[in-house]
Amino acid sequence: MNQRISLAEHAYDIIRDRILKGEIALGAPLSRRKLAVELGMSLLPVAEALQSLERDGLVESRPRVGTRVCMPTAEQIEERYEIREALESQAARLYAARATLRDKRELSRMAEHMDALFNRSAGGDKQDRDFLYAQHSYHLDLHLRIAEYARCPALRALIEKNHVLIFNWLFDVAAHRPPLPRRFHRDLIEALNRGKIEIADRAMREHVRYGREAVVQNIGPRAKRLRFERVKSAL
Repeated sequence: MNQRISLAEHAYDIIRDRILKGEIALGAPLSRRKLAVELGMSLLPVAEALQSLERDGLVESRPRVGTRVCMPTAEQIEERYEIREALESQAARLYAARATLRDKRELSRMAEHMDALFNRSAGGDKQDRDFLYAQHSYHLDLHLRIAEYARCPALRALIEKNHVLIFNWLFDVAAHRPPLPRRFHRDLIEALNRGKIEIADRAMREHVRYGREAVVQNIGPRAKRLRFERVKSAL
């Protein structure tokens, strides 16, 4: 039993990483049998891994269509951004009220490093997927640290559980969101560190909304085409 669970977790990690790195595209079909062969394991742990990914919202299964990486509609993307904005703006408000001087220094350091990573990748025609994945993983850490220093564990857990940043990362990969301003994260943290709740709220909302329209416009039509192809193939 423990070995089966371990294999399922291993399969989950590998498949999830491939999706997040863009190696498996949004909307791409996922064959249990093919994945089992590639991973050198039986069908059962692969099936369990895909079920976990489906619970996370990263893949979907439909009758007569099979299992695919989720291709969100424009409406679903809008909803994800709305959820993220609600959660993170509240984290920003609490951070502004509760962060210590040590917290603020740590976030300033992380924001400077974050901008350096994004600026390094800006403008490249072909970017290394591993570097981009590491970059966005650090981005997740920065935003979770804001929630941590907001001194509200339940809010931090919700941000992590809802995978709002993971979906933001997926959208970026698929939609080629425009490059970020050079001080994008430093400006955010400077606003939060001022300790003014309304300023922090406004800064986080602007931060989350950046590039949102481009993502919706680029992914939305692709989702419609995919749904049409699915309906056609099921007839």
